[in-house]
Amino acid sequence: MTELAQPRPREITQEIQKIQESYDAFKAKGLKLNLTRGKPSTAQLNLSADLLSLPGAADYFAEGANDCRNYGILQGLAEARRLFSDIMGAAPEQVVVANNSSLALMHDTVVYALLKGTCEGSTPWSKLHEVAFLCPVPGYDRHFKICEDYGIRMIPVALREDGPDMHAVEQLTAQDPSIKAMWCVPKYSNPTGIVYSDAVIERLAAMKTAATDFRLYWDNAYAVHHLTHERIEIANIIELCARHGHPNRPFVFGSTSKVTLAGSGLALFAGSRENVNWLLSRFTPRTIGPDKINQLRHVRFLKNEAGILQLMEGHRALIAPKFQRVLEIFDDKLAHIPNVTWTRPKGGYFITLNVPNGCARRVVALAKGAGIELTPAGATHPYGKDPDDSTIRIAPTFPELAEVEQAAEGVALCVLVATAENVGLARA
Repeated sequence: MTELAQPRPREITQEIQKIQESYDAFKAKGLKLNLTRGKPSTAQLNLSADLLSLPGAADYFAEGANDCRNYGILQGLAEARRLFSDIMGAAPEQVVVANNSSLALMHDTVVYALLKGTCEGSTPWSKLHEVAFLCPVPGYDRHFKICEDYGIRMIPVALREDGPDMHAVEQLTAQDPSIKAMWCVPKYSNPTGIVYSDAVIERLAAMKTAATDFRLYWDNAYAVHHLTHERIEIANIIELCARHGHPNRPFVFGSTSKVTLAGSGLALFAGSRENVNWLLSRFTPRTIGPDKINQLRHVRFLKNEAGILQLMEGHRALIAPKFQRVLEIFDDKLAHIPNVTWTRPKGGYFITLNVPNGCARRVVALAKGAGIELTPAGATHPYGKDPDDSTIRIAPTFPELAEVEQAAEGVALCVLVATAENVGLARA
């Protein structure tokens, strides 16, 4: 492939023509491929097919002779809280097991803080002149959507290889009492796959904040979602915050959405006892109890932490080859293109593709024209606005491997088209 960095005008024209012809040929295939969301594939869901026959018509009693068919047990079954205790990094009494989606819990805790304040007894956030959240970027679009829907100002901070830019985070939180929280995906971050270093986590736990009720929205969605044999561990934010005198700072979230059945999972919350009591008090007018039958069948199916890790090995066997194929194709097609890079995650559900400034929207549009749906350019930034227009999120998990290969080839071709256009315009 011709290097696009220093070509002569005639070579530019020829190269653009060749790339355009390749793109037109790919487009003519009439493919319909989708890399938009990080969904488990059908084969991944099949790993947990036995859940559909559990717990069984006669197995509905949990510990303490609790009838799971009935109301009650707001905090979740004791055995379910034990099952996820180590993964959540908290004692069972500091874990809440709720229904289906951790995103719902994140949404609800934001709304509860807006309407009722936090467990410190502070003023409801909605009564304040302004509320702001720090948002590491690139980040998770659904986090940003919660803030946007409720008028919470979003302040972008750069996400580096070891976590958020802590100089900026510490400076901002120390000076501005309107900054009430920060979104964090600390392990295999969405969408870059980076892992927060222990040093960064310690600083987040220890830092001084102008808001006395500052919260870390610790979305540990990919705690056990490894793509290699290496099982990366991170520092325990609950323990560190308690050690530094900020026990109520972390709201830790998790779920089984990408462990068992995405649409029928369990949502998990962990935090200080004060935070747990606060959350349960907010639940009281909302529900008489969670779906304990679903909790019981998860306990019967997963059994213990070893069972969870064994199941996740099955997931890894299915999705790691898809990630590897995307990386191989990008290495082959894009390695020599200036200002094009991509992440190599060791876990999680995404690859971040960085293209030259001003090209991301064009790449996404070209991909759509070729039958490949991608997450909209800008989705990785607050308000859907990537100031550099350079970041694209790739989600390889859901399609079959052959479709992933086709999509990666197509995306690489679209990057070549957009980059060639950019070079041509610059030379002109």
